[in-house]
Amino acid sequence: MSYGVSAALQAAVYQRLLGDAVLGGLVGAAVYDAAPAGLLPPTYVSLGPEDVRDQSDKTGSGAVHLFTVSVVTDAAGFQTAKVVAAAVSDALIDADLVLDRGRLVSLGFVKASARRVGTGTQRRIDLQFRARVDDI
Repeated sequence: MSYGVSAALQAAVYQRLLGDAVLGGLVGAAVYDAAPAGLLPPTYVSLGPEDVRDQSDKTGSGAVHLFTVSVVTDAAGFQTAKVVAAAVSDALIDADLVLDRGRLVSLGFVKASARRVGTGTQRRIDLQFRARVDDI
């Protein structure tokens, strides 16, 4: 197994989301690897947790990365969060990401979870994606 592609995958996902025109029209540059200190915008996207499993075989090292991208909003109801989550999903599913290390074999949607946060004034959707990578 190799965890070596993890940073390259994260950087490529981040750049893809930050550079997507539709998502940018919805949240501007509010796509974060780590949320900044201070006041956050009313709607933003944040990269989240990742689980990695070995997918090596006799041809080389590889892994499956299950990673989460979160949409958080102060907007009433779930409509805004769902529109932004759809843009995130559209930007990532089957994306042809170029990695600084390794190669992306596939990238797909796994599941999503929508919920109210805290006192119910915020909405959050966590989208989970599955990336299969080779460490070449």
